[in-house]
Amino acid sequence: MIADMTAALSDKLRTIVFDKVLGLERHEYVAVAWSFAYFFCVLGSYYILRPVREAMAVGSGPDTIPYLFIGTFIAMLLATPVFGWVASKYPRRVFLPWVYLFFASNILIFWVVFSQAVNSGREYVWLGRAFFVWLSVFNLFVVSVFWSFMADIYTREQGRRLFGVITAGGSIGALLGGAATSTLVVSIGFQNLMLISAALLLMAVICIAQLRKWVVHEHENENIETVASDKPLGGGPLAGITHLMSSKYFAGIAISSVIASLLGTALYMFAAELVETAIPNSNERTQFFSNINIATNALSLIGQMFVVKHVVSRFGIGVSLSLLPVVSVVGFALLAVDPVLSVVAILTVARRALGFAFSKPTTDMLYSVVTPEEKYKTKNFIDTAVYRGGDVIGTWAVKLMSSLGIAGISLVVLPFAVVWAIVSLWLGRDYRRQARLLRRDGII
Repeated sequence: MIADMTAALSDKLRTIVFDKVLGLERHEYVAVAWSFAYFFCVLGSYYILRPVREAMAVGSGPDTIPYLFIGTFIAMLLATPVFGWVASKYPRRVFLPWVYLFFASNILIFWVVFSQAVNSGREYVWLGRAFFVWLSVFNLFVVSVFWSFMADIYTREQGRRLFGVITAGGSIGALLGGAATSTLVVSIGFQNLMLISAALLLMAVICIAQLRKWVVHEHENENIETVASDKPLGGGPLAGITHLMSSKYFAGIAISSVIASLLGTALYMFAAELVETAIPNSNERTQFFSNINIATNALSLIGQMFVVKHVVSRFGIGVSLSLLPVVSVVGFALLAVDPVLSVVAILTVARRALGFAFSKPTTDMLYSVVTPEEKYKTKNFIDTAVYRGGDVIGTWAVKLMSSLGIAGISLVVLPFAVVWAIVSLWLGRDYRRQARLLRRDGII
């Protein structure tokens, strides 16, 4: 009797938490759990290293940041067609894990080289610059591939319900990764954090294998069209560029990406300039940036788990996408009035939290209404080369406007945030149109 009551209570609690609050259906539990763990590992790996990158940028000198972003952009332009060629020639079940194995091996190489430099007392400014460029490429590629995979294995309807919860896995990973860096960096040194980062990335490969098994079971009669297929995506290595150039829908996503990058880069350069004078020690700078990441991901987690699904369901994708640009208008207006480090830190946390909680999962929902080739190639090109192109534009624009000061530059970028909000609302409408077209053609 007691056992029956306990089982009934447990089942009711599960229904309330998983079905009602989080929006999961029973057959999705296993897939969402592995997706959650997968993104946890990816962002945990990155956020252990991100504060190290920021400290390297400050140590390189704020004046060199525009050149670092040019180097990153060039690296992206070289890497994107290579990824397009791999995606054209090899099945998704083959190239997906190899992306993560490749980057994990890179991390181990950096660990060896940095350890040698630190132990011998050599300067590592140029090595730090190389690491900055590499990590900027690493971040966008591993996250872009993750969301391409998610848009591939979940339907449009599932994406609207589940992407917020899955994104929360990344936020927890980022939160704990940042906390690990903040706690350990002073005692063990930044270079030894790379071993933890590489281990997490290897665990992501295990998650991919488990998700492929779920896809085989869930879609056993249609594997030719899924990530479990032995069939490559086909097309050319530059297909991502051609799809972008021929589609207003993708052009809108690209414009939003460039403006987001422009505003984020301006804020990043403000922080680098102010931190250089306020915090002289390299490990303490790493700790400062890590604390910003912790605050960001704690706020993001709340939005991803409990808010974004309801905002998208009630108000639509356009409204969810427009929240970050609207807050950016307010934030840069405040920064124009009081351009100090504390305001920059608060605005950075607010923008990143909204970006991770609303803009990122909602933007990734936009790719649930496109073809498999577009999910990987076009999304990857926008998420990497286009986004880093925005970084280049942003860094050089800020550099050229440096005589205006932080307050003046903040005023100049405000109209771009307004344009961003308008494009976001349009994308929400075109998302529905795109879904109707693909449904009519029998693609989704």
